[in-house]
Amino acid sequence: MDPPGSIGMKSSAALVTPVTAPADARRSQRTADFVTLTKPRLNFLVLITTLGGMYLAAPEGVALPLLVHALVGTALVAGGAAALNQVWERDTDGLMRRTRRRPIPGGRLRPADGAWFGTLLSATGLIELTWKVNPLASAVAAATLVSYVFVYTPLKTRTSLSTLIGAIPGALPPVIGWAAATGTISTGAIVLFGIVFLWQMPHFLAIAWLYRDDYRQARIPLLPVLEPDGRRTGRQALLYAAALWPVSLLPAAIGLADMPYIVLAALLGGGLIALSAMFARARTTLTARRLFLYSIIYLPLLWIALVLDRIWI
Repeated sequence: MDPPGSIGMKSSAALVTPVTAPADARRSQRTADFVTLTKPRLNFLVLITTLGGMYLAAPEGVALPLLVHALVGTALVAGGAAALNQVWERDTDGLMRRTRRRPIPGGRLRPADGAWFGTLLSATGLIELTWKVNPLASAVAAATLVSYVFVYTPLKTRTSLSTLIGAIPGALPPVIGWAAATGTISTGAIVLFGIVFLWQMPHFLAIAWLYRDDYRQARIPLLPVLEPDGRRTGRQALLYAAALWPVSLLPAAIGLADMPYIVLAALLGGGLIALSAMFARARTTLTARRLFLYSIIYLPLLWIALVLDRIWI
């Protein structure tokens, strides 16, 4: 027999559970959608290159508060830029299979939600960089934000050159790190910019080939859409991979690295050139995917080698 009052308690629980559980689930989903707007996996690479720029500029290390504020501020600006980019691209995202389930085209968040969220993150990050790091680091971050959201994003639906233009904000995070550590932008920062800039091209061209049908559906004029045979796509991937090889060795020429880095950079660059050549010769899903996957591991390995070599010089 149930104890007195147990029926009433069960009835109350039965009434409460259906109301609170869905509300909790909705809040949890909404929180997850806001996190998704920041593109956390992509921006993890942003933080790696920013951190690398800091330690390459100051191999003796930087003060922990400066390190934390530089990374948090950069993460906020990068996350805000990603959110604003998705607000702008919501219509084209809704036309592509790989992006149509994003929070805004998927209908889980309104464009206004993404706009205020992205603006708040970006503004907070810029204020933190200005106040707690230095104005130069904040200025470079602001240039990254403006060039990504207001230059690259609208050009993406107008010209295939948007890929080249988009590589500029993508290559600025190590410059943010360098500026944060030193308050200056010197030759080392420019070399790091060049490495990341050139690396992005075979990486992005492989993505463009893999998802060319999506881009065609969304009417985004990337090279694989404009020239379906892919010959120019393959040639450009190989050209940029070949150009990256000598640039990746420049840190040794300016005193940022020594022989261990040179050896590893030469080997990694050779692998990227070989896979780009395979893709240029046979534009298939397999060769594009191999190039894409290799490019993902190439940059972190190069950065780790460069930082370790710099610290131990």
